[in-house]
Amino acid sequence: MKEKSLPFRQIEWWVVTVVFLAIVLLNILDSGFIYYKPTDEQISIYFAKLFIPVILFLSFYLVHVKIIPGYEKEKKTWKYLSLTFLVFIVSFILTGAFSSGANITEDFFMPFYFNSIAVYVGYLLLAYILEQALAPERFKNYSFYNAVRLIAIYVFVLLFLLQFRKFSTEPIALVFAFIIPGIGLVVLYNFFLIYRNRKRGKEKSANYFLALLEFVILLIFLIIAINVYSFSPVFVGLAVMILVAVVLIPASNLVFEKYDDYLGQLNKLETRVSQTTANLDFLRSQINPHFLFNALNTLYGTALHENAERTSEGIQKLGDMMRFMLHENNQDKIPVEREKEYLMNYVDLQNLRIKGQDNIEVVFNRNEESCTGEIAPMLLIPFVENAFKHGISLQKKSWVKISLRCLAGSIHLDVNNSIHRSTDDMEKNSNGIGLDNVRQRLDLLYPGKYELVIRENDLEYFVHLSIKL
Repeated sequence: MKEKSLPFRQIEWWVVTVVFLAIVLLNILDSGFIYYKPTDEQISIYFAKLFIPVILFLSFYLVHVKIIPGYEKEKKTWKYLSLTFLVFIVSFILTGAFSSGANITEDFFMPFYFNSIAVYVGYLLLAYILEQALAPERFKNYSFYNAVRLIAIYVFVLLFLLQFRKFSTEPIALVFAFIIPGIGLVVLYNFFLIYRNRKRGKEKSANYFLALLEFVILLIFLIIAINVYSFSPVFVGLAVMILVAVVLIPASNLVFEKYDDYLGQLNKLETRVSQTTANLDFLRSQINPHFLFNALNTLYGTALHENAERTSEGIQKLGDMMRFMLHENNQDKIPVEREKEYLMNYVDLQNLRIKGQDNIEVVFNRNEESCTGEIAPMLLIPFVENAFKHGISLQKKSWVKISLRCLAGSIHLDVNNSIHRSTDDMEKNSNGIGLDNVRQRLDLLYPGKYELVIRENDLEYFVHLSIKL
């Protein structure tokens, strides 16, 4: 209802169809032909009350469903004005013939006919004004516009029924004026005060509001009974109370439950799509280790053969990281200890790169004992990766301080680093995981179970992440 306009042409078509069908059926049932022999005048009135609504309905169909959409598509003004005028003349003559023949009106001038046209034209003008005034871009979405258009349809149908009273529309007008709004109010009352409270487990509150609703209904009919000096409205009120409690409330609850199920399924699908998108973005941001793995083994053997211990150590740690990414990165959950080992390998590899740089301080504090539990892979490394990416300068004083604590049922990571975003940043162009992607994965995988605090000033950057496993 927010994203786009409702299909009002179809809604208008079905509302008018139901109204005219009800008018025709009421006039058929009101004829009384099966009980006595009708006179010629009664036969004329009977057919007039059947055919005049049918003629008006066919005219509405031709104009609303054929002519107006055709004009909007082709923009041929004179063609569709001519067709509209033809429909008006034919419907006017046929309606006038039935009306004057049955003495519904004294001559061809039929107030109900011109009033019906006036109501329809007035609605079209109002609909155009509402579309220009309330639809986007003037408003952010279509919610208010759709609500006002639906109210306008209801009001104009009621106006039509009130001025079409010669054709026994009083019962339908009564339904539109009182019963439909009453049902709508009861349904809204049920949703906000009864259904929601029951859904939240507040049975006492739900029962209280249900009892209050029943009392108000009985009170309304008691007031009516006092005003009309009759006890009959009280029986009607009791019947309404039973219908509300036994039929309307349970039926609306079924609708609400189906709607909740639909929203739940939709949210699950959106979550799956979002998670899939996040995982795809995550995987695209990683180095594919397949084409490097064999080469690393070769380089490791060569380094050992040449007694290059520092080089072989770096290749071994990089190989361990590649194995992690190849075998465990695509799993939903991995042992926390494996994530910790990956972090240690990454920091050790960085230490090899900056070894001998006196202006750089790297501190990595972590539990000596093994971490227990499981965690989604690659949630911690992005913060450490960004710390080395933006926190290390080979010319200026730099520091990266990492603290990893594994507690019972939770893990806590603190990263503090200096900020250097200069051209000599050796990892400036690396393809690390974006923090937005990590936050999105945390929202999907640990909703309400994590705390992420990021602070930054001119000199340093601080991250605190806690996850309840």
